Amino acid sequence: MKLQVKFSLYNAITKITIVLVLGAIILFSLDRLAYNQLDNRILKKKNKIIEHLNDKEIDSLLNNEQSFTDYNILKEEFIILTDIPDNQKKSEAVIFTEKREIEGDVEVYRILNYKFLYHTNWYNLEIGETMTALGSIKNSIRGYTLVVLVAALLITLIADFTFSNFLLKPFYLIIDKKINRVDDPAHFNYENIPTNTDDFKILDNSVNSLMRKINTLFALEKQFIANVSHELLTPISILSTRFENMLNTPGIPEEHENKIYASLKTLNRLKVIINSLLLISKVENNQYLKTEEISLIQELDDIYEDLEDRILDRKIVYSLDIEEDFRFTGNKALIHTLLINIINNAIKYNLEGGSISIKGQKNTLGFVLQIIDTGIGMSKALADNAFDRFKRGNTDENGFGLGLAIVHSIAKFHKIDIDVQSEEGKGTSISLIFGVDSTNG
Repeated sequence: MKLQVKFSLYNAITKITIVLVLGAIILFSLDRLAYNQLDNRILKKKNKIIEHLNDKEIDSLLNNEQSFTDYNILKEEFIILTDIPDNQKKSEAVIFTEKREIEGDVEVYRILNYKFLYHTNWYNLEIGETMTALGSIKNSIRGYTLVVLVAALLITLIADFTFSNFLLKPFYLIIDKKINRVDDPAHFNYENIPTNTDDFKILDNSVNSLMRKINTLFALEKQFIANVSHELLTPISILSTRFENMLNTPGIPEEHENKIYASLKTLNRLKVIINSLLLISKVENNQYLKTEEISLIQELDDIYEDLEDRILDRKIVYSLDIEEDFRFTGNKALIHTLLINIINNAIKYNLEGGSISIKGQKNTLGFVLQIIDTGIGMSKALADNAFDRFKRGNTDENGFGLGLAIVHSIAKFHKIDIDVQSEEGKGTSISLIFGVDSTNG
C-alpha cells in the first residue's frame, strides 16, 4: 500500500471517528441543548413582558382577553396572569414541564412560573410553549449539526488528500526517476528533485551518493575485467606457441604428447572465456555502434548455414516459421552472436533426433521471436539464474557458462526483453521481445 494511501486512510479513519464521537455527544446533549434554548426563549419573553407591563396590560391578561400571543394562532404559546394573595414573597422564575388544557386543547407545555409584585398587588405569571416547539428546535439543531459535520468531514478529507499528494510528490519523483527508470548507473541523473521538505532532500542526496558509489564500483569492475582479459591473452598466446613447438619436437613420448594436447585444449577454453568477458565488457561499456539495418530472417538463414552440419549430425528437425520479416536498427555482429549462442545451446542440450522450432510474430508488445527445443530442459531455479555469469545449466561438462550472459548483455544493449520458460526433460523456450525502443535502436 502506498504511503499516500496510508496517510489518507489514517486521516479518513481518525476524522470519521472524531465526527462520530462529536455527533454522538451532540445527539446525547441535544435534549439538554433544546431545553436550554426553549427555556432561554421563555425567560426572554418573561423579561420583555415585565419590562413593558402596565395597568391596561394587566387588566387584559387578568380578563383572559389575551391568553395567546397575537401571532400564534396554533396556540403553541400562552400567557396567563393571575392575582394572588398579598402575603407572598418574590421568587425566582421556575420552569417545568406539565400538561395543560388551554381553551379546550390539552398539550404538554414547557411552563415558566413567576411571582412578582406590581405596585401594591402580587401576581403570578405563567408563560408556556408547547413541546412541539422543542421538537422543532431539536430537528433544526440535528439537521444543522449533521450538515456541518458532513461538510467539515468532506472538506478536511479532500484537503488532506490534496496536501498529502502535494507533500509526497517529490518522494514519488525520486522513486520514479532515480530508482525505477535507472537501467545503467552510468546514465544516472544526479540533478536534485525540487522540494522544500528536508527529509526528501536527505533521501535524494543519499540516493545520489549511493549511485555515485555504485557507478564508480561498476566502472572499476568493467575496467578490471577488460584489463585483466587483455593482460591474460598475451601469456596464453605465448604458452600456446610453446606447447605447439613442443609437439613438433622429434621423439617426444606419447604420454607427454597427450598431456600437451590436454594443456592446449585448456588454454583454448581459457582463451574463449577471456574473449567472452571482453565482449561482455565492451557491450556493457557501450563500445559498439547500433547503426546497421538488420533483417531477422537473413540472420537466421546465415546462422542455419553455419550450424547445418551440427543439426544434421544430431538428426535434429529444424523449422523456421516467421509470418513476416522483422527489420530493426542495431549492431549486426552482436545480434548474430546473440542468436547463434541461443540456437547453439538448443542444439547442444537437445536430444538425439529432437527438434528446434523458431517462430516469429507481431503482437501488442512489438515482435516476439521464440526459439523452442525439445532438450533436457532446466529446473525453475536454474532457469531463473540462466543469465547469471559463471553459472551453468544441467550439465556435468566443466566450464563457465558465459554464453547466455553474453546473450543477456547484447539483448540489454539493444533493449530486447528475454523470457525463459523451461521444464526438466521436456525442453526450453526462449522468447526475444523486440519492443518499440529496440526497433529504433
